[in-house]
Amino acid sequence: MSTISALPYEYELPASSNVALIVIDMQRDFMEPGGFGDALGNDVPRLQAIVPTLKKLIEGFRSLELPIIHTIECHLPDLSDCPPAKIKRGKGELTIGSEGPMGRILIKGEPGNGIIPELAPLPGEFVIHKPGKGAFYATNLELILKEHNITHLFITGVTTEVCVQTTMREANDRGYECLMVEDCTESYFPEFKQSTLEMVRAQGGIVGWTSTAAEVLKGLAAWKPSKALV
Repeated sequence: MSTISALPYEYELPASSNVALIVIDMQRDFMEPGGFGDALGNDVPRLQAIVPTLKKLIEGFRSLELPIIHTIECHLPDLSDCPPAKIKRGKGELTIGSEGPMGRILIKGEPGNGIIPELAPLPGEFVIHKPGKGAFYATNLELILKEHNITHLFITGVTTEVCVQTTMREANDRGYECLMVEDCTESYFPEFKQSTLEMVRAQGGIVGWTSTAAEVLKGLAAWKPSKALV
């Protein structure tokens, strides 16, 4: 068994486990000026700080030939999969479906909806299009995890307190052992990120663990799984 130094205590990787990296919503609509995050009045450049570290983590998973799952929050062009309440919320000048500097905001296939070039998925990596905050809602994520016998999830991306935390809680309820990678997730609000980290690892890891990318890669390098992925 391998272990990863983490909070609230060591995160165990048994030889019988299978792991996957989930990269949440690293898309232009949230990461760049002119996108949805910017339209809501957020400090968009804050999110860019995690890109180099997350890129190293992704490259580490690729070198170990471990599965990577990217998610994109988006909606159909006719907005039939978007509740009216979600469209109205925020009361900004631009909302979901509005025409912005990078095309229609949060609409599948628009330039702004794509993942930033630095973290672009490679062929063979999974890309999940999700209409909600959590990556399990109305997607085939759970089917993918079951088909590949995944037991342990490393969760990254933006924003920490919204889509990242929601996905981690959904995964926890389904029995997955989840670790949030602290320096590979970010929020527009630093206090929200810190509160989320403390919440998920509270009460003996009620939702899961937190650690750094360096510790994750160190633990994976020493991990010797007993079975191959399907």
